[in-house]
Amino acid sequence: MTVVEERPAPAAEPPRRPFRAWALLRNSWRQLTSMRTALVLLFLLAVAAIPGSVLPQRAVNAEKVAGYFREHPDLAPFLDRLGGFDVYASPWFAAIYLLLFTSLVGCVVPRLLEHLRALRTVPPDAPRRLERLPQHAAPLAGPDDPAAAAAAAAAVLRRRRFRTVVRERPDGTWTVSAEKGHLKETGNLLFHFALLAVLVGVGFGHWYGWHGNRLLVQGADRGFCNSVTQYDESSLGPRIDASDLPYFCLRLNEFDASYQDSGMPRSFGAHVDVQTEQDGPWRPEEFTVNHPLRLPQANVHLLGHGYAPILRFTDRYGEQQTKIVPFLPRDQMLTSEGVVQFPDVNIDPKTNKRDEDLQVAFEGVYLPTVDPSGGPTSVFPAERSPALFLTAYRGNLGVDAGLPGSVYALDRAQLANGQLKQVSGERPQRLTAGQSWTLDDGSKLEFLGTLQFATLAVRYDPTQPLVLGGAAIGLLGLMLSLAGHRRRVWFRVSHPEASEPGGGGSLMEAGGLPRTDYPGFAEEFEQVVAAVRDERTP
Repeated sequence: MTVVEERPAPAAEPPRRPFRAWALLRNSWRQLTSMRTALVLLFLLAVAAIPGSVLPQRAVNAEKVAGYFREHPDLAPFLDRLGGFDVYASPWFAAIYLLLFTSLVGCVVPRLLEHLRALRTVPPDAPRRLERLPQHAAPLAGPDDPAAAAAAAAAVLRRRRFRTVVRERPDGTWTVSAEKGHLKETGNLLFHFALLAVLVGVGFGHWYGWHGNRLLVQGADRGFCNSVTQYDESSLGPRIDASDLPYFCLRLNEFDASYQDSGMPRSFGAHVDVQTEQDGPWRPEEFTVNHPLRLPQANVHLLGHGYAPILRFTDRYGEQQTKIVPFLPRDQMLTSEGVVQFPDVNIDPKTNKRDEDLQVAFEGVYLPTVDPSGGPTSVFPAERSPALFLTAYRGNLGVDAGLPGSVYALDRAQLANGQLKQVSGERPQRLTAGQSWTLDDGSKLEFLGTLQFATLAVRYDPTQPLVLGGAAIGLLGLMLSLAGHRRRVWFRVSHPEASEPGGGGSLMEAGGLPRTDYPGFAEEFEQVVAAVRDERTP
């Protein structure tokens, strides 16, 4: 007897568990690069840009941001912490922007490769059961042979810009395959690549662009040159240094403004002198709100304008100082607020020392057209009956502390702690051009008139042509995508059965299939079939 030793069967290897981290990354990438995610991110980007249109932005107009802080002292700091006044430079906007860019690249590149393969691929052969297609034409006998009938059908389809292939089968049957509508996918890809171009242009424009805002008062001695230190507010791209700014100088000669009867502006025009080379000639230029001044590597945009009162102060010792101070508009009728500070007055000629507690400031409102009923606001933006209403303050202005402060408002902390006080017994004084106001200590303030000022935004974006081209191509791609409809048409031509009448000719059958939603395909199919039948008619 033979004894067979039983050996235990080898243990089966446990099934391999997929690497969870890799699976998570793969699934996350697929989800991110899906068209649905790209559309959601595009919608989120549009929603995220809404605060940039509703709230004033520091990069565009810092004065309006300051005005928003004055009007909403509780809400403005909270919005500022969220980046509401620097929306397009905020981290959350950049996160949506980068995710959308990644999603578009991951979505568009595979679709482009698939579209190129589709363009190189010939239309497929006719299916066996044409009668099952959405569009079908019953067989029609004709006098010509199958090869000639197939060639005639192909000629009709090519004239209608169908991609056409004629095939002969082993059983003697001829088929014609035609396809049309690849421009729809071409338009889709053009639109998405144009969107990528816009995103790239915005990104590189932020890197290599710069901008600055300047409030420029009228007068040949009030001009400025393109330097960071001469802007009221400026921002340089991460790849730009202050030394990279091009040279030019600008001075405002005259400002023309016309208004409708309602006070709404009709036209704004700034007349300036421009110098684009050091020690070069000055040339006159003119630009308006919608037509900026175009300089080499910079565009100067006109944002608004206002009035700058000219005030001359004579202190208690007879010394005079004259200042031209812009008052910022607070409404469309150019009711303007401002402050004029004289910190270097009342210097004792005997000791040549200045008493900090004898500094003087005037805060008030300028009305281009005073309301006859005595209202606190202007009733028209042009200077029809101008007046300046001022309140005098004396004390320590706080300008010697070395802390930054606004030149358009007094330091409220100095008023709160009593170091700066309103001149006792003095109420807001109304002044017209040429009038003067004598204070309680014998000092005098004279209102000499006003000059106009313009608020300018100087911009340079090297990728502006790319963004403009991307927008134009995107519009073209969208039109192609909406107008294009992919569809296929087949014709099968064969010999009829010998038992059928008309033997010796050919029998033609047609079918059509729309690849996308195309309500007009049935009518087009009937027209194609009718044209082929007319071509076959002797």
